[in-house]
Amino acid sequence: MIGIGLRLIGGLRMIVGVRLVAVQFLGTLLLLGSVHFSDPASAQRVETPLSDPVDEARARSVMTGLRCLVCQNQSIVDSNAELAQQLRIIVRERVAAGDSSREIRASMVALYGDWVLMKPPFKATTGLLWAGPALIFVFALIGVIFYFRRRRTSGAAGLTPAEQARVEALLSDTGDQPE
Repeated sequence: MIGIGLRLIGGLRMIVGVRLVAVQFLGTLLLLGSVHFSDPASAQRVETPLSDPVDEARARSVMTGLRCLVCQNQSIVDSNAELAQQLRIIVRERVAAGDSSREIRASMVALYGDWVLMKPPFKATTGLLWAGPALIFVFALIGVIFYFRRRRTSGAAGLTPAEQARVEALLSDTGDQPE
């Protein structure tokens, strides 16, 4: 009976060992396969200026008007974010393909909305964006005016004649007289 138990335990150890080796082997194949089949050159495209200086200047003017979606307050020209780099490459490709500046901006707005533009247009959907600071200032000014008016009118009321007489009596007892 003990001999059978030992054989079972030995068989289980062998099965577990085989499975462990198989898992390690498959993991190694997966790792080697991912390294072999990945293309490191396509992982990061190199950003190169356009050969024509006029096209490069036009691409830079378009890029100056586009906001970096990561940095949020920089144009894609000024940003070092990876997304900004990808957008610069796309803009240069579109300029090289012969697209106009307006077409490039329109395609970026179609992808990311008006917010991608450094100077969004004034229209119904962006009206609050443009008028918001002025409205906040006007409401704050109205609030300050109401605050000071209410404070001036709700200040301490004048003394009644009886209260004035009592104050004079109290002051005359101490020897102090109001001037």
